[in-house]
Amino acid sequence: MTDLKTKQLTVSYEKKEVIHQVDLALPVGKITSLIGPNGSGKSTLLKAVARILTPDNGAVLLDGTDIQRLDTRQVAQKLAILGQSSTLLTGLTVSEVVAYGRFPYLKGFAGLKENDYQLIQWALDATGLTELKERRLNALSGGQQQRVWIAMALAQDTDLLLLDEPITFLDPAHQLEILNLLTTIQQQGKTIFMTIHDLNQASRFSDYIIGMRGGEILMTGTPQEVFVPQQMARLFDIDAEFYTPENSQKPRILDYSLLPKGADAS
Repeated sequence: MTDLKTKQLTVSYEKKEVIHQVDLALPVGKITSLIGPNGSGKSTLLKAVARILTPDNGAVLLDGTDIQRLDTRQVAQKLAILGQSSTLLTGLTVSEVVAYGRFPYLKGFAGLKENDYQLIQWALDATGLTELKERRLNALSGGQQQRVWIAMALAQDTDLLLLDEPITFLDPAHQLEILNLLTTIQQQGKTIFMTIHDLNQASRFSDYIIGMRGGEILMTGTPQEVFVPQQMARLFDIDAEFYTPENSQKPRILDYSLLPKGADAS
């Protein structure tokens, strides 16, 4: 299975340092959620580990090799990042969009082979899109379109899947639909790394939590270790009250209030 780590990773965006000397090791075969205030560097970190952004210093290590030394095809065969909506693809059918996930494996002008079609069908089945595969992307709901982007990433057949805010702008039912899907994918042996704003969903659906603020990682651990009042005070400047549902061991935030300015969150 693919191993991903960062070592003293420092990244700037538009000439401003956003991430400072971040050391990170993703648990293999687990769902890891990256949480933190707006502007803390979450999306920048995700783009850096996906080799979309080039670090100023430090390195992203993919199976022990600096990701900057790997060619694009090698990277795309090891990790997939959730595609965002593209006007160039909206006129295509669902199956045509999902087929884009096989491009890293094509050689020259060779077309799709039987194995490619099998993986495309597997991705459609896994995301519940088989019955919609001939529909145009622009005819689908927001939740259905999000499933298409996930299916395209799945068709890459990588061990590692990166997602930047996969449930943003979705209604509660579609949020659960996507998060349940990600759980199913993880149970098939995939490693998932995602940024997420909804703290209760992060706790409920994650195996591991990374808390980031001001371009640095402040905390790591299980939901039970991170979702406690002291850690929420450090990360968000809030005084949070928690409860744990009877059918779960993972805490949820029941209510919260702003900490007084200058309060000691240690």
